[in-house]
Amino acid sequence: MRRPLALLSLLLLAAVLASGALAASVKIRVEGRTQTIYGAAQPAIRAGNALEALDAASTAGEFHYALTTASFGDYVSQIGKYAAAGSAGWVFKVNGVSPPVGADKVVLADGDVVLWYYATFGPTGGPPTLDLQRLPANCYLVQSVDDAGKRTRAGGATLTVDGKRFRTRQGRACIGRHAGLVRAIASGAIRSNAVR
Repeated sequence: MRRPLALLSLLLLAAVLASGALAASVKIRVEGRTQTIYGAAQPAIRAGNALEALDAASTAGEFHYALTTASFGDYVSQIGKYAAAGSAGWVFKVNGVSPPVGADKVVLADGDVVLWYYATFGPTGGPPTLDLQRLPANCYLVQSVDDAGKRTRAGGATLTVDGKRFRTRQGRACIGRHAGLVRAIASGAIRSNAVR
């Protein structure tokens, strides 16, 4: 009787160690309908796929998410307060691209960036997401990223930092010295990551 229990314990331990060994070090952010839910500065976590990344973030950030089972598989039907409804719901991108498969099927690699966000979809798809990069001399570049990962400079974007707003020109602005994190916003787009 002890031998089967010991064998079962070893198999369970091996499974746990194997799943941990397959996990990648990735960055994650969750943008809600009205505010950032988790990871404005995209902290690093370990996860094997995009759904595991959301689960790890929900534990670290102490927020709720729900899965719903449908004929095409499980999907994230709610994060935080807002549930999916009508043409709005929760979607994700990995490295700026919206994959054509479920979050549990996207295998992550070290350095990947996972973004979960609430979006309303129209005839041409979902809204673009914003990506913010720091340039030398306290300058920043804002790019608009479509579902296929195509990047263009985000014309009309605004940088926010320390309670101030700075309008970009062709997606670029220099803001001088500041203390807080810089974010980019633009009408009809998902908020950017936060950077120093």
